Amino acid sequence: MSETPRSQGTAGGSRSRHPLPRPGRAFAHMTGASGSGTPHRSDGRPPHTPRGARQPGPGGCPGTTPPVPGQPAFLSRLSGLPRLPGPRGLVALFALCGLAFALVTWQVAAAGPLRRADERLGRALFGRGPTGLTEFLADLGSTAVALPVLAASLAYALWRGGRAALPRVSAAALAMAAVPALVVPLKSWIARTGPLTRDTGYYPSGHTATAVVAYCGAALLLCAYVRRRRWWPAVLALVLALATGAGLVLRGYHWPLDVVGSWCLCLMLLLLSHRLPGRSRRPPRASRVRAAPDR
Repeated sequence: MSETPRSQGTAGGSRSRHPLPRPGRAFAHMTGASGSGTPHRSDGRPPHTPRGARQPGPGGCPGTTPPVPGQPAFLSRLSGLPRLPGPRGLVALFALCGLAFALVTWQVAAAGPLRRADERLGRALFGRGPTGLTEFLADLGSTAVALPVLAASLAYALWRGGRAALPRVSAAALAMAAVPALVVPLKSWIARTGPLTRDTGYYPSGHTATAVVAYCGAALLLCAYVRRRRWWPAVLALVLALATGAGLVLRGYHWPLDVVGSWCLCLMLLLLSHRLPGRSRRPPRASRVRAAPDR
């Protein structure tokens, strides 16, 4: 009768290549064991786990057990540039803004139920809040405040990016120049009276349009040159634009729909002048990877 590998290893005086079962092993190594003393993993998984079968760690960390340290997924998204939607998303967003602007304009021009509700809301909001604060917020949409901010961002982008920044700088300047070309004819055509005056030409709000295009255009330029926490220019621009609209309504300079209409119009303008050309002029991925260590 032939000897087993264990008896052969004992007879020859040499140690076996396979570990022998030993009693009294650590309790951690007995969890999930198929038999006492059998070598196995302490977490109950087989010795060779396929990569696709590993469970992800908590908070979006890389998928090993136990999880290796890593930054949560939502923080990695916040630390980078705002993710642009794809071409279909851009078209859908543009169409949504266009429909909203058309609906608001139609209701304001035809004195529809939406306009009547807007005027009731405006009368309820007029005069609320500290006068000095609301006046300051309304002044954020004046050309004396918003245009220098945009001009400074244009100069900074040219200084940092040189000729490569010309497409973005040109887009921001053209968007600002398009504001009066679009708003002034609409004001004359709609001829909406103001909240506290019989004068006409209050829809859409020119101050709101100036604030949205200037501050958001400056944020789009600065996001390309901020190394860490690149989300803060966009958040700051949104806060300034919203604060401008709130100040205009609370001071009685505009109806709420005047501000909403300007928002829809300027968002379409920003999509055309910044997002769509920016994606087409984006440098190849390989060149961006090579240029990254030089920064």
